[in-house]
Formats: sequence, C-alpha cells, structure tokens
Amino acid sequence: MKKFLVERRSWILFFCFLQVLILLVGYLDPSLSFLSMLYIVFVFFVIFILFLIIRYNREIGFYKNIEEWDPTVGVDGLQEGKTPFEKLVESSLKQQHHFYLKEISHRATSIEQEKDELLSWIHEVKTPLTTMKLMIERTEDQKLKKQLMSEWLRVHLLLDQQLHQRRIPFMENDLFIEKVDLEKLLIPEIRTLQSWCFQKGIGFDFSLEVSGVYSDGKWLQFILRQLLTNAVKYSEKADIEIRSYRKNDAVVLEIQDYGRGIKEKDLPRIFEKGFTSTSDHRDHAATGMGLYLAKNAAKPLKIRMDVHSSYGEGTTFILTFPKKNEFLKLTSM
Repeated sequence: MKKFLVERRSWILFFCFLQVLILLVGYLDPSLSFLSMLYIVFVFFVIFILFLIIRYNREIGFYKNIEEWDPTVGVDGLQEGKTPFEKLVESSLKQQHHFYLKEISHRATSIEQEKDELLSWIHEVKTPLTTMKLMIERTEDQKLKKQLMSEWLRVHLLLDQQLHQRRIPFMENDLFIEKVDLEKLLIPEIRTLQSWCFQKGIGFDFSLEVSGVYSDGKWLQFILRQLLTNAVKYSEKADIEIRSYRKNDAVVLEIQDYGRGIKEKDLPRIFEKGFTSTSDHRDHAATGMGLYLAKNAAKPLKIRMDVHSSYGEGTTFILTFPKKNEFLKLTSM
C-alpha cells in the first residue's frame, strides 16, 4: 500500500489541491453556501478513497507478481497484463527474458567450444612433452638434466591441472567406482616426482596398514598428485610420511610433510581458488589451484579432506574415505 500511495502521490496531491480550491471558492463567494461546498468535498473524498482502494486491489496483483517472479522458471510465471501499460511492461519483460536466454545460450556454446579447443590443445601438447622427457633422460650432463627435468615437471603438472580443471564440473558423469590399491596409485606419482625429490634431498616413508579403498582410481590419483606435489614443494631435507589406517570402519590416509607449514590464519583459506598465502610470497610459481582442485574433486567421491599444520613444523593432509553405507549411496547416484 505504501508503494502504491507513493507511486500515486502526484495524483493524490492534485486531488487535494482541487478540494482546497473548491473550499476557497465557497468561502470567498457569498452566493455559495460554504457548508454545501464542505459537504461536496467530503463526498468527493469518500469516493476518491473508494476509488483508490479499488485501483489498489486491481493493480497490486500484477505488480506483486512481477516482484515475486523468478526469471529462472521462465516467462510462464508472469501474470498477463490487462491495461495497456501492464501489457507494455509484460511485453518488455518477455522480450528482455528471451534476449538474455539467447545470449546465455550463445555464451554457453562459445565457452564449450573454447573448452573443447583447450582440451584438444592440451592433449596435443602432451605428445611433444613426452618426447621432450625422453630427450632429457638421454642428457649426459647430470646437473643440466636435473634442471631440465625440474622445469619439464612444472609444465607437466600445470597442463595436468588445466586438463582436470575443465573436467571437474562434469566428473560425476565420468566416475567408475571400484576397489583401488592406494600403493599402486601412489608409486607412479612418486616416480614422476623423483627428480624433484632428488634435487631437494627428500624421500617418502610408507606405512600403509590398509591399502584397498573404494573410489574412482583416475580421480583419486589426481587428488593424490596434488597433495604429493604440494608436500614436495614445501618440504626441505626431511622425508614425507604416508600412512593409512582404519578408523570407525572408514579408511584414513595421511600425507605428512615437515616443511614450512601453514599459518593459522591461512588454514581456512587454503582450499580457495587462487589462494597462496597472506605473507609467504617466496614461491612465485605457486598458482593456488592444486588444493582447490583436489578439494573439488574429493566432493563427488565423498572423500573428506582435512588439514592440520603448525607454522615452521609441517603440514598433514588427511583423506577420510567413505564407509560402506556411504559408498552404496555413491554408487546409486
């Protein structure tokens, strides 16, 4: 009602001005009875108030429908206009809605095309990258070999992140749940990082009490790759510990490094897209994407990812795999 009165404010003020003018004429003209004029003004006011109530009840339905309209459900939810002005508003909204639907469809097609082109490009780059690795392995200069292999590994991991980043939104359509061996997934990833580990003087200490878990092998390997890469990146002269055990009928995997650790104020943000650190900017190569992608890939697999860290002492990433009943829900999706 308040909005309606504000919208009709100029008409209401004009009507009040006319009534005051009538009373003024009745007061100044002796031939007219002022009481009669007062009575007429009173009747006009009553009629005008009734008119406002009727107009309010007729117009409020249309505008309330527009206010509550959800554009995501389409224009079918719009109430049909009755007056010329309401029809104009209805027509404009429908035209605008159709325009935006067309624009969104066009943009979605363009984005999908760009994604396909990028994926194709990544797959094409992988071939010369593999050839490059073979050439590096034949290099006799060991110092140069380590430097080249380190740079090759950076390119390889960045391409891998880009590839999986494009696939994560659709990964639920690509899941194949089976019993996978953690050790068989970890060993190839550690071998890939071998040159980097030699360069930094670190190794891996295994203690896998439980090796078999139910998950998608391809995506689980990607998650492990991000965590292992992160551990190696921030470790210095101390082995990375990998252990698994059973807790409350669930399998838990821990990857612990003894690197620089994470500050307490940064812990809540480490899984955010693009976040690296609020204070440590020594590693300019960090993209802040690895942990973000790992966290997003873990959600469809119902893997809970936790982290404990003490700044200056190291970091532990903890993966808790679904229990059997949670796995049944996952396979029924």
